Amino acid sequence: MTRRSLLAFFGLLLAKPLTVLAAWNEQAFGAKTAADALKNIGASAAAPSKDIVIEAPQIAENGAVVPIEISSNIPGTTSIAVVIEKNPFPLAGKFDFKENALPFVKLNVKMGETSDVRVVAVAGGKQFVATREIKVTIGGCGG
Repeated sequence: MTRRSLLAFFGLLLAKPLTVLAAWNEQAFGAKTAADALKNIGASAAAPSKDIVIEAPQIAENGAVVPIEISSNIPGTTSIAVVIEKNPFPLAGKFDFKENALPFVKLNVKMGETSDVRVVAVAGGKQFVATREIKVTIGGCGG
């Protein structure tokens, strides 16, 4: 392999991630309010559900790292979004699942202050939501 063909090969590898960024929902992740984030992911009228399980500490001693586990027992769940109401950018993550996949997410988030964590699951073209308050004693978003 010549140096030129090797550089071309690596150039193709580096260009491939750019196609993934095409799916980036800039308006949703750049939203400054939870309502705008929910609107931009199409979940402003989600129905409450007890089938979304949020496992997180009631009190987070340090908001810099707050572990959250989410699972959905709603059949046919195709995506899960995590919105932290009082964060500067409320949409913490959105995860898409293939059909018949186990809808489970484990993530660490930063929380600037005590806030509701809202989880939106999409199943069968409908949106469902569950909310849990997490109290933060030391803020992780610069506070």
